[in-house]
Amino acid sequence: MSMTTRTDDAPVSAPHAADSHELIRVHGARENNLRNVTVEIPKRRLTVFTGVSGSGKSSLVFDTIAAESQRLINETYSAFVQGFMPALARPDVDVLDGLTTAIIVDQQRMGADPRSTVGTATDANAMLRILFSRLGTPHIGSPKAFSFNVASISGAGAVTLERGGKQVKERREFSVTGGMCPRCEGRGTVTDIDLTRLYDADKSLNEGALTIPGYKPGGWNHRLYTESGLYDPDKPVRTFTQAELDDFLYREPTRMKIAGINMTYEGLVPRIQKSMLAKDREAMQPHIREFVDRAVTFTTCPDCAGTRLGEAARSSKIKGISIADACAMQISDLAEWVRELDEPSVAPLLASLRDTLDSFVEIGLGYLSLDRPAGTLSGGEAQRTKMIRHLGSSLTDVTYVFDEPTAGLHPHDIRRMNDLLLRLRDKGNTVLVVEHKPEVIAIADHVVDLGPGAGTAGGTVCFEGTVAGLRAARTLTGRHLDDRAALKDTVRGPSGALEIRGATTHNLKGVDVDIPLGVLTVVTGVAGSGKSSLVHGSVPAGAGVVFVDQTPIRGSRRSNPATYTGLLEPVRKAFAKANGVKPALFSANSEGACPACNGAGVVYTDLAIMAGVATTCEECEGRRFDASVLEYRLGGRDISEVLAMTVEQAEEFFGGGEGRTPAAHRVLRNLADVGLGYLTLGQPLTTLSGGERQRLKLATHMTEKGGIYVLDEPTTGLHLADVEQLLGLLDRLVDAGKSVIVIEHHQAVMAHADWIIDLGPGAGHDGGRIVFEGTPAELVAARSTITGEHLAEYVGR
Repeated sequence: MSMTTRTDDAPVSAPHAADSHELIRVHGARENNLRNVTVEIPKRRLTVFTGVSGSGKSSLVFDTIAAESQRLINETYSAFVQGFMPALARPDVDVLDGLTTAIIVDQQRMGADPRSTVGTATDANAMLRILFSRLGTPHIGSPKAFSFNVASISGAGAVTLERGGKQVKERREFSVTGGMCPRCEGRGTVTDIDLTRLYDADKSLNEGALTIPGYKPGGWNHRLYTESGLYDPDKPVRTFTQAELDDFLYREPTRMKIAGINMTYEGLVPRIQKSMLAKDREAMQPHIREFVDRAVTFTTCPDCAGTRLGEAARSSKIKGISIADACAMQISDLAEWVRELDEPSVAPLLASLRDTLDSFVEIGLGYLSLDRPAGTLSGGEAQRTKMIRHLGSSLTDVTYVFDEPTAGLHPHDIRRMNDLLLRLRDKGNTVLVVEHKPEVIAIADHVVDLGPGAGTAGGTVCFEGTVAGLRAARTLTGRHLDDRAALKDTVRGPSGALEIRGATTHNLKGVDVDIPLGVLTVVTGVAGSGKSSLVHGSVPAGAGVVFVDQTPIRGSRRSNPATYTGLLEPVRKAFAKANGVKPALFSANSEGACPACNGAGVVYTDLAIMAGVATTCEECEGRRFDASVLEYRLGGRDISEVLAMTVEQAEEFFGGGEGRTPAAHRVLRNLADVGLGYLTLGQPLTTLSGGERQRLKLATHMTEKGGIYVLDEPTTGLHLADVEQLLGLLDRLVDAGKSVIVIEHHQAVMAHADWIIDLGPGAGHDGGRIVFEGTPAELVAARSTITGEHLAEYVGR
């Protein structure tokens, strides 16, 4: 008798224990402004986190989920290895489990190092160097011979070897063949210093001839030259002999005693080059940056024509193309060239290079070139460049975390980005996206809406579920999800025009255009069509033009909205005047600082490989000021109480009564106008979201006296409800007599414009032309461009 059991009668087995971990569980998250947030996020699904700017999205996704995943991975390494890694603190959360390895693709700009390019940042250059070292003719050496970061060096000398128990000296020679251009040292540009900006030749040194920041009479920088003894400091610089002028400007470092102290004397030009020009321009203090911009001119290197490569590297070619030519090609063209190469000896290399270049094209960056400096990429371009290495990855069950991946993308390109996000999900990965665009929210499997407001008014989960559920939930996001800005019935007439003739910056093809003044003008087009090249490259920077671009604002935990906007200056003066003391007492970074924590408000304990511990200062209880300073009051408030106010409260406080301070009130009104009324004046800049930082920047520029405002994608990081407020702000600027030029992709801003300039039709060498000029209504009626098609669809025409 058979003992087999029919399969259809077999009992259904219980699910395997390993299949029970289908959620990322977050319970009691309190990072930044989160208020005991509890969410359960499904794995292997696309989850979009939305909410107004500052509601806590980044705090939940980046500072809690992604940060803990990274910390746990770091803990798997030995203590020795962890010593070389940044020490990460555990996020302030009760329960956090179900995590997988997190790969963070954020909008942090790539390093502005002049040696970093798109090619070096994505390893495409490394593969090209190997390719040319194998196939290039004439053969000039290893891959290093094609690297603009490696200099050619050679040398010889005696080396001591131990052989047979004896020490033997032998002569050895060595050489390294690098690809660096010796003239510009691989930077592609050479700097010329305008000597007339360094000193006034009609004055003597003792009369203050030096006009460099930090070289004031009496300071050590100044005494180095007046007391060197190499020339007469009472003689006008114009009367120096050639030998004296060479000593003054170009002398090699020389040790000497000045005022009894051993110092190194060095000519003024090399000293300036080392102390100022070697630094990243963006990291300089504003007055130093202003001086460098005046005194230094950057010109294309005449030896390498800006390619950064030496003559030998440029001489080796494959099918008539050098590595410099390859890097200068548009990536879509370079991909075609590589596809034509058929060499079995390097087949794996060609396959990998093709995949990398095709990923650029697929992700919408085919218009870039590999020699494009990484620091010139926008936030959206930088984020998509970082995505390149993940597109072809075979990893699954990974958590990908994206920060507004559609930033800087035309509606046409957003669909392509959506396809990429869905493809990552369909490979079995968990995709977490912080986003405001309704087109991205629409493809989500799961939505987490935070709010209801921003800052202290946010930090709670308003909705969690499907997109259909969000629409029905009537949260702020749900109500605005289907908002559509209508076309204007009437548009403003221009008061004049800014003429641009023959613009050829980057990919522009001799563009002639008149930008109307006195109205709201929107410059649009697909990413890479030439919008920024037209506006930033052709609108004359100078008196009357205020540029508000996307460069991130910098600030430490000691910086806050009050210090960044200059608000603290009139506030300190008002406190000083009311109490008859020095203004410096009311600065936590100066004389008024608490002596125990040096004005930081917290005491940091370094625990080496473990995360440092920050505890509230017991002396000042986190208020940052010395107790004696807090006795001085203005309108019944001490300085710490003022810094704890929100912008709205401070606007009322400084607008009238005993605290009335007109200079402070003007700054606060601008902050309220850009929608930052909820921020506290003393909140550290490091805790602000990307959208908040951009609006803070806009508020500071609103105090500048200018007739033309140029804004670069001001909707980046803004919630749908905040866009409405931005449109009101732009209207107020125009109604106040300003000309506003906006580079933008958001259809609501296009629909609200008085005049649209559309560039295209494509990106890179397929763009660079004006494809439409006119009113939004005319663009919608014509439907003659990609932008016109999407705008017509948006307004329902």
